[in-house]
Amino acid sequence: MPVRDRATVPSALILDRTAARPRAAVLVLHGGRAESMDPPGRLNPAGARMRPFTRAVLRATEGCDVVVGRVRYRHRGWNGSRADAARDALRALDSLEELVSTVPVVLLGHSMGGRAALAAAGHDLVTGVVGLAPWCPPREPVEQLRGRRVVLLHSDQDRMTDPRGTVDLAARARDAGADACAVLLSGSDHPMLRRARTWHALATGSVTALLGLNPFPDVVGQAFLSAAGGRAEPVPRV
Repeated sequence: MPVRDRATVPSALILDRTAARPRAAVLVLHGGRAESMDPPGRLNPAGARMRPFTRAVLRATEGCDVVVGRVRYRHRGWNGSRADAARDALRALDSLEELVSTVPVVLLGHSMGGRAALAAAGHDLVTGVVGLAPWCPPREPVEQLRGRRVVLLHSDQDRMTDPRGTVDLAARARDAGADACAVLLSGSDHPMLRRARTWHALATGSVTALLGLNPFPDVVGQAFLSAAGGRAEPVPRV
Protein backbone atom coordinates (compact mmCIF):
# COMPACT_ATOMS: atom_id res chain seq x y z
CA MET A 1 0.00 0.00 0.00
CA PRO A 2 1.46 3.35 -0.98
CA VAL A 3 2.33 5.74 1.83
CA ARG A 4 -0.13 8.62 2.03
CA ASP A 5 1.28 11.94 0.97
CA ARG A 6 0.52 14.66 3.53
CA ALA A 7 2.34 17.41 1.65
CA THR A 8 0.49 20.59 0.74
CA VAL A 9 -0.62 19.97 -2.84
CA PRO A 10 -3.73 20.77 -4.91
CA SER A 11 -6.80 18.81 -3.90
CA ALA A 12 -7.01 15.32 -5.39
CA LEU A 13 -10.81 15.34 -5.16
CA ILE A 14 -13.11 16.83 -7.80
CA LEU A 15 -16.81 16.63 -6.93
CA ASP A 16 -19.43 16.29 -9.65
CA ARG A 17 -22.34 15.95 -7.23
CA THR A 18 -22.74 16.34 -3.50
CA ALA A 19 -25.64 15.35 -1.25
CA ALA A 20 -27.09 16.89 1.90
CA ARG A 21 -27.25 13.50 3.59
CA PRO A 22 -24.95 11.21 1.59
CA ARG A 23 -25.45 7.49 1.91
CA ALA A 24 -22.63 6.44 -0.42
CA ALA A 25 -20.07 7.78 -2.91
CA VAL A 26 -18.44 6.87 -6.20
CA LEU A 27 -15.00 8.06 -7.30
CA VAL A 28 -13.89 7.77 -10.94
CA LEU A 29 -10.20 7.33 -11.86
CA HIS A 30 -9.01 7.76 -15.45
CA GLY A 31 -5.96 6.17 -17.07
CA GLY A 32 -2.46 7.51 -17.61
CA ARG A 33 1.05 6.35 -18.43
CA ALA A 34 3.59 4.03 -16.90
CA GLU A 35 6.14 6.86 -16.55
CA SER A 36 5.55 10.61 -16.68
CA MET A 37 6.05 13.39 -14.16
CA ASP A 38 4.11 15.84 -16.33
CA PRO A 39 0.75 17.00 -14.98
CA PRO A 40 -2.32 15.90 -16.97
CA GLY A 41 -3.16 18.58 -19.50
CA ARG A 42 -6.49 20.29 -20.08
CA LEU A 43 -6.98 18.22 -23.22
CA ASN A 44 -6.44 14.81 -21.64
CA PRO A 45 -7.81 11.92 -23.75
CA ALA A 46 -7.65 9.49 -20.83
CA GLY A 47 -9.72 11.81 -18.69
CA ALA A 48 -12.12 12.54 -21.54
CA ARG A 49 -12.74 8.83 -22.09
CA MET A 50 -14.11 8.46 -18.55
CA ARG A 51 -16.55 11.36 -18.81
CA PRO A 52 -19.33 9.20 -20.32
CA PHE A 53 -18.88 6.77 -17.43
CA THR A 54 -19.14 9.60 -14.91
CA ARG A 55 -22.29 10.88 -16.63
CA ALA A 56 -23.77 7.38 -16.66
CA VAL A 57 -23.10 6.94 -12.94
CA LEU A 58 -24.65 10.36 -12.24
CA ARG A 59 -27.80 9.39 -14.15
CA ALA A 60 -28.04 5.96 -12.54
CA THR A 61 -27.72 7.33 -9.00
CA GLU A 62 -29.91 10.42 -9.40
CA GLY A 63 -32.02 10.94 -6.29
CA CYS A 64 -30.18 8.27 -4.31
CA ASP A 65 -28.04 10.60 -2.16
CA VAL A 66 -24.83 9.31 -3.75
CA VAL A 67 -21.86 11.67 -3.95
CA VAL A 68 -20.00 11.35 -7.27
CA GLY A 69 -16.49 12.64 -7.90
CA ARG A 70 -13.21 12.12 -9.69
CA VAL A 71 -9.58 11.76 -8.65
CA ARG A 72 -7.23 14.52 -9.84
CA TYR A 73 -3.69 13.26 -10.49
CA ARG A 74 -0.61 15.37 -9.95
CA HIS A 75 1.31 13.41 -12.60
CA ARG A 76 0.32 11.55 -15.74
CA GLY A 77 2.40 8.52 -14.79
CA TRP A 78 2.38 5.75 -12.21
CA ASN A 79 6.13 6.21 -11.92
CA GLY A 80 7.37 2.93 -10.51
CA SER A 81 7.54 2.61 -6.75
CA ARG A 82 6.20 6.16 -6.38
CA ALA A 83 2.75 4.83 -7.37
CA ASP A 84 1.64 8.43 -7.81
CA ALA A 85 -1.88 7.65 -9.01
CA ALA A 86 -2.54 5.43 -5.99
CA ARG A 87 -1.26 8.14 -3.66
CA ASP A 88 -3.63 10.62 -5.25
CA ALA A 89 -6.52 8.17 -4.91
CA LEU A 90 -5.81 7.88 -1.19
CA ARG A 91 -5.62 11.68 -0.87
CA ALA A 92 -8.98 11.97 -2.60
CA LEU A 93 -10.49 9.40 -0.24
CA ASP A 94 -9.13 11.25 2.78
CA SER A 95 -10.65 14.50 1.47
CA LEU A 96 -13.95 12.75 0.84
CA GLU A 97 -13.96 11.39 4.38
CA GLU A 98 -13.47 14.90 5.75
CA LEU A 99 -16.47 16.10 3.73
CA VAL A 100 -18.98 13.28 4.21
CA SER A 101 -17.59 11.27 7.13
CA THR A 102 -18.03 7.49 6.91
CA VAL A 103 -19.97 6.31 3.86
CA PRO A 104 -19.34 3.29 1.63
CA VAL A 105 -17.32 4.21 -1.46
CA VAL A 106 -17.08 2.42 -4.80
CA LEU A 107 -14.05 3.15 -7.00
CA LEU A 108 -14.40 3.01 -10.80
CA GLY A 109 -11.06 3.06 -12.62
CA HIS A 110 -9.75 2.50 -16.14
CA SER A 111 -6.27 1.22 -17.02
CA MET A 112 -3.78 2.98 -14.69
CA GLY A 113 -6.82 4.28 -12.83
CA GLY A 114 -7.94 0.69 -12.35
CA ARG A 115 -4.57 -0.14 -10.84
CA ALA A 116 -4.81 2.91 -8.58
CA ALA A 117 -8.33 1.95 -7.49
CA LEU A 118 -7.22 -1.56 -6.59
CA ALA A 119 -4.19 -0.26 -4.71
CA ALA A 120 -6.27 2.26 -2.76
CA ALA A 121 -9.02 -0.22 -1.90
CA GLY A 122 -7.56 -0.76 1.56
CA HIS A 123 -8.84 2.68 2.60
CA ASP A 124 -11.48 2.36 5.33
CA LEU A 125 -14.20 3.93 3.18
CA VAL A 126 -13.83 1.60 0.19
CA THR A 127 -16.25 -1.30 -0.07
CA GLY A 128 -16.02 -2.07 -3.78
CA VAL A 129 -13.98 -1.60 -6.94
CA VAL A 130 -14.89 -1.77 -10.62
CA GLY A 131 -11.80 -2.01 -12.81
CA LEU A 132 -12.03 -1.42 -16.56
CA ALA A 133 -9.12 -2.88 -18.53
CA PRO A 134 -7.05 -2.49 -15.34
CA TRP A 135 -3.28 -2.52 -15.40
CA CYS A 136 -2.49 -5.59 -13.30
CA PRO A 137 1.24 -6.41 -13.37
CA PRO A 138 2.40 -9.83 -12.13
CA ARG A 139 2.57 -10.11 -8.34
CA GLU A 140 0.57 -6.93 -7.81
CA PRO A 141 -0.43 -6.81 -4.11
CA VAL A 142 -3.96 -8.00 -3.32
CA GLU A 143 -4.04 -8.16 0.48
CA GLN A 144 -5.69 -4.72 0.64
CA LEU A 145 -8.70 -6.17 -1.19
CA ARG A 146 -9.70 -8.45 1.69
CA GLY A 147 -13.36 -7.90 2.53
CA ARG A 148 -14.01 -5.86 -0.63
CA ARG A 149 -16.16 -6.74 -3.65
CA VAL A 150 -14.27 -6.40 -6.92
CA VAL A 151 -15.52 -6.51 -10.52
CA LEU A 152 -12.89 -6.52 -13.26
CA LEU A 153 -13.88 -6.07 -16.90
CA HIS A 154 -11.36 -6.52 -19.72
CA SER A 155 -11.33 -6.91 -23.49
CA ASP A 156 -9.94 -10.26 -24.58
CA GLN A 157 -8.14 -8.41 -27.41
CA ASP A 158 -6.53 -5.67 -25.30
CA ARG A 159 -3.02 -4.89 -26.55
CA MET A 160 -2.21 -2.27 -23.89
CA THR A 161 -2.94 -4.08 -20.62
CA ASP A 162 -3.01 -7.87 -20.37
CA PRO A 163 -6.41 -9.48 -19.71
CA ARG A 164 -4.60 -12.52 -18.33
CA GLY A 165 -3.20 -10.32 -15.58
CA THR A 166 -6.73 -9.23 -14.70
CA VAL A 167 -7.99 -12.81 -14.48
CA ASP A 168 -4.99 -13.78 -12.35
CA LEU A 169 -5.44 -10.82 -10.00
CA ALA A 170 -9.12 -11.66 -9.47
CA ALA A 171 -8.18 -15.22 -8.51
CA ARG A 172 -5.43 -14.08 -6.14
CA ALA A 173 -7.77 -11.50 -4.62
CA ARG A 174 -10.27 -14.26 -3.85
CA ASP A 175 -7.52 -16.24 -2.16
CA ALA A 176 -6.75 -13.13 -0.08
CA GLY A 177 -10.34 -12.84 1.13
CA ALA A 178 -11.98 -10.61 -1.47
CA ASP A 179 -15.22 -11.34 -3.30
CA ALA A 180 -13.81 -10.83 -6.78
CA CYS A 181 -14.67 -11.78 -10.33
CA ALA A 182 -13.47 -11.08 -13.87
CA VAL A 183 -15.46 -10.81 -17.10
CA LEU A 184 -13.97 -10.68 -20.60
CA LEU A 185 -15.51 -8.63 -23.41
CA SER A 186 -15.08 -10.15 -26.86
CA GLY A 187 -13.98 -8.02 -29.78
CA SER A 188 -13.27 -4.77 -27.98
CA ASP A 189 -10.14 -2.72 -27.28
CA HIS A 190 -8.25 -0.94 -24.53
CA PRO A 191 -9.86 2.51 -25.00
CA MET A 192 -13.29 0.80 -24.75
CA LEU A 193 -14.42 2.44 -27.98
CA ARG A 194 -15.52 -0.77 -29.68
CA ARG A 195 -18.64 -2.04 -27.90
CA ALA A 196 -18.75 1.15 -25.87
CA ARG A 197 -22.40 0.66 -24.92
CA THR A 198 -21.59 -2.72 -23.39
CA TRP A 199 -18.72 -1.23 -21.38
CA HIS A 200 -20.93 1.58 -20.12
CA ALA A 201 -23.81 -0.75 -19.21
CA LEU A 202 -21.64 -3.30 -17.39
CA ALA A 203 -19.59 -0.68 -15.59
CA THR A 204 -22.57 1.39 -14.45
CA GLY A 205 -24.63 -1.67 -13.55
CA SER A 206 -21.75 -3.07 -11.49
CA VAL A 207 -21.21 0.23 -9.67
CA THR A 208 -24.88 0.57 -8.74
CA ALA A 209 -25.02 -3.10 -7.70
CA LEU A 210 -22.05 -2.56 -5.40
CA LEU A 211 -24.00 0.36 -3.94
CA GLY A 212 -26.92 -1.98 -3.30
CA LEU A 213 -29.26 -0.24 -5.74
CA ASN A 214 -29.90 -3.18 -8.08
CA PRO A 215 -28.74 -6.72 -8.95
CA PHE A 216 -25.53 -7.18 -10.90
CA PRO A 217 -25.72 -7.42 -14.69
CA ASP A 218 -26.35 -11.05 -15.63
CA VAL A 219 -22.83 -11.86 -16.82
CA VAL A 220 -21.26 -10.28 -13.73
CA GLY A 221 -23.64 -12.16 -11.45
CA GLN A 222 -22.69 -15.35 -13.28
CA ALA A 223 -19.01 -14.57 -12.77
CA PHE A 224 -19.52 -14.10 -9.03
CA LEU A 225 -21.43 -17.38 -8.78
CA SER A 226 -18.72 -19.26 -10.66
CA ALA A 227 -16.00 -17.73 -8.50
CA ALA A 228 -17.86 -18.46 -5.26
CA GLY A 229 -18.39 -22.08 -6.31
CA GLY A 230 -14.71 -22.53 -6.99
CA ARG A 231 -15.52 -24.26 -10.24
CA ALA A 232 -12.79 -24.53 -12.85
CA GLU A 233 -14.94 -22.94 -15.53
CA PRO A 234 -13.89 -20.49 -18.24
CA VAL A 235 -14.02 -16.84 -17.28
CA PRO A 236 -17.45 -15.51 -18.40
CA ARG A 237 -17.46 -13.59 -21.66
CA VAL A 238 -19.94 -11.22 -23.17
